[in-house]
Amino acid sequence: MRIALPPVIDGSAFAGHDPAAPIVTLDGLTMGTRWRVLFVPQPRAGAAAIRAAIVARLDGIVAEMSHWEPGSLLSKFNRAAAGTWMALPPDFAHVMAAALRIAALSEGAFDPAIGRLVDLWGFGPPGPMPAPDAPGIIAARAQSGWHRLAYDPALRRLRQPGGVGLDLSGIAKGFAVDAVAGLLQAAGIRHALVEIGGELAGFGIRPDGDPWWVDLETPPGIDLRPLRVALHGLAVATSGDYARGAHNLDPRTGYPASHGVVSVSVLHASAMEADAWASALTVLGPAGLALADRERIAARIVTHDGGAAREHLSAALGGML
Repeated sequence: MRIALPPVIDGSAFAGHDPAAPIVTLDGLTMGTRWRVLFVPQPRAGAAAIRAAIVARLDGIVAEMSHWEPGSLLSKFNRAAAGTWMALPPDFAHVMAAALRIAALSEGAFDPAIGRLVDLWGFGPPGPMPAPDAPGIIAARAQSGWHRLAYDPALRRLRQPGGVGLDLSGIAKGFAVDAVAGLLQAAGIRHALVEIGGELAGFGIRPDGDPWWVDLETPPGIDLRPLRVALHGLAVATSGDYARGAHNLDPRTGYPASHGVVSVSVLHASAMEADAWASALTVLGPAGLALADRERIAARIVTHDGGAAREHLSAALGGML
């Protein structure tokens, strides 16, 4: 067993530590998957009120950023006429700014504007589609691309150039994890683990004094030494094709990414950042380690090619072991 520890330990997490405290578990459905929260309760934060607040927060994010909800703000943007400027609420603006920044840093390996390609390949709201031909992919790529968007951070507004389909599925779930974690902290909760569909963030410690331990996902049939992460002020996101097949598109080509990558896990202080970087590195494959090292991203890339599995660790993750 290998252990990955966060770069910083929050000493205040141990103040008033109660080894007899219970752990409360809440869960539910959102974004086509499950959410789950484990937390050490506080007297002024009842479980019923916390659940209601979590549900309301997640519903608000879906109403803004879901490409599956026809009435969401994102869907309205996707239908907007060419030249339309749309004002974005703070959450949407925060996610959009991060998405465009990571798109630029990854040179388009992560791209929030590939909704037309996602739909063409049958991974979006229209449902399964026949395998697209080259002319169809070329046409969809012509309507896609983060570089076609204009974002005004001062006024928090985004311009629809015409035909662009936003798809924030590679970053919004991570943002939702951060949002729920922030909600819990604002309610006075000091120790919690938040999960939405496999993306997790933890802060504080468990009543037994341990951090919130999480094992990185290992794809079936892959023999790797287990890697356990202490989610203490840390988040983890995993992307890969082993669960749902080859659904990770390379925005730069319009075709599924093909580097033999079966799984990418990223550790970061922000689940949103971890989510987006995991998506980018799934597209880039092992060649993306240079970018991960440059940006100090803690990442594990697992490949399976020629019958052999290989694990590639970025320098930042290696330094945490």
